[in-house]
Amino acid sequence: MPVTLSDIRAAQRRIAGGVYVSPCPESIPLSEITGTRIVCKLDNLQRTGSFKERGARNALIRLSAAQKKNGVIAASAGNHALGLAYHGRLLGIPVTVVMPDYAPLIKISTCEKLGARVVVRGRDFTESRAEADALVASEGLTYIHGFDAPDIIAGQGTLALEILRQVPDVDAILCPIGGGGLIAGISIAVKALRPKVKVIGVESVNTGNFAAALRAGRPVLVPRRATLADGLAPLIVGPNSFALARDRVDQVVNVSEKWIALAILRLLELEKTVVEGSAAVPLAALMAGKLPQLRGQRVALILSGGNIDPSVLGRVITKGLVHDGRLTRFTATVTDRPGGLAKLTRVIADCGASIQDVVHDRAFSGADVFAVHAVCTVETRDHAHVAALHRALKKNGFPLVISG
Repeated sequence: MPVTLSDIRAAQRRIAGGVYVSPCPESIPLSEITGTRIVCKLDNLQRTGSFKERGARNALIRLSAAQKKNGVIAASAGNHALGLAYHGRLLGIPVTVVMPDYAPLIKISTCEKLGARVVVRGRDFTESRAEADALVASEGLTYIHGFDAPDIIAGQGTLALEILRQVPDVDAILCPIGGGGLIAGISIAVKALRPKVKVIGVESVNTGNFAAALRAGRPVLVPRRATLADGLAPLIVGPNSFALARDRVDQVVNVSEKWIALAILRLLELEKTVVEGSAAVPLAALMAGKLPQLRGQRVALILSGGNIDPSVLGRVITKGLVHDGRLTRFTATVTDRPGGLAKLTRVIADCGASIQDVVHDRAFSGADVFAVHAVCTVETRDHAHVAALHRALKKNGFPLVISG
């Protein structure tokens, strides 16, 4: 079904007062590290932590009185479920959500706290959708698709209207792509109002729904692979979203998991902003050098959500530090006689590195009973510092095995 600029403007009026008009400030530190003039659309600051509230509220308001009374249901990995749960509670509409078993725990618990009935079932989105369809048939609920319903797409497009008003000189908008509803709504609004503004989609290499659809000429199933950007992994782009966006999106790029982890770390450190993996992919694309043509241009990054599980965030930070050269691990062979470990730690200290952890391995240290493997985790400044430390250790007679 077609979605027009008029639909998006109507959605903006409809959700006004119920959805936060998120800020879009300039980021000097991110501009410096990417060579572009960055602004960040902070939709991670929405009440439930993502842009999904826009479409959810618009779709709920558009229901008939009978549909509102019976309630709604959706299959969602989290953010759409959260948006429905929150605005369903505000509007007095019962909400049921079916979440796949990989859904982040924080999103499951938050949906329950917001009053939704949560059913965790399915190894992927397709299986969760089948369970939701069964409940539609048995309970008379109305299904609200998280990324392909016209009212959802129109609601998501309101984000673009805000960017164009907040940043009149924007040259390009970088948008995460999962099911395609967000980039469909954004591209409709942008190309109708400012056709010269580039709309660029970013996927994880482990998702790639939109790119696969472009290659095939139609939406196709993409096998699920583990990714930090779990919000970009519905297995298939929506057919409506794809039809609306395919000729309006200027470019689609993908980024590896290590760049997503590093982008999460950069946003946390430099912008004091917590984002989930799917929200970090626009910055990751710039950091990975995927868009050199944007150097010097005004670029809006859509920080689409901030609902990352705290335990996952801790692991992501650690991986980001490793990728950044600020955490390294190696195994050094030292003598097990007095002074052996002291010599090792002295070389590390003289290099200006800080030991985080040392584990002794005597059982698997080889034939020499007077040798021990010291597995060292060390904090460093950058990759050059890591290389200098390794050279110093080898120069002082410590055989090394480098981890990773």
